[in-house]
Amino acid sequence: MANPWAGEVALVVDGRRHVLKLTLGALAELEAGLKADSLVALIERFEGGAYGARDVLALLLAGLRGGGWQGTAADLAGAEIAGGPVQAARVAAELLARAFTVPDHDGV
Repeated sequence: MANPWAGEVALVVDGRRHVLKLTLGALAELEAGLKADSLVALIERFEGGAYGARDVLALLLAGLRGGGWQGTAADLAGAEIAGGPVQAARVAAELLARAFTVPDHDGV
């Protein structure tokens, strides 16, 4: 089970449930991979709805790696994500939000 207090989010990739987490190392990789000026710029893209598929994939990849997944960007790009692109974008946004907020008493 994903622990929202630890910034974790769950995602089913190729039929397997994974826990994603943005560790400090994963955040640094994400920032470098997206060539973002800052993580704030990335957050603003998501808040404003100006993110793209590359942003979603990069966030998911960083989160998967932060959760211990050993796959590559190519593996993720070719994977089947339960819920499709909409679920992938929702999980990416949730992952980013959980990395920088404290969940409320319900764990959300």
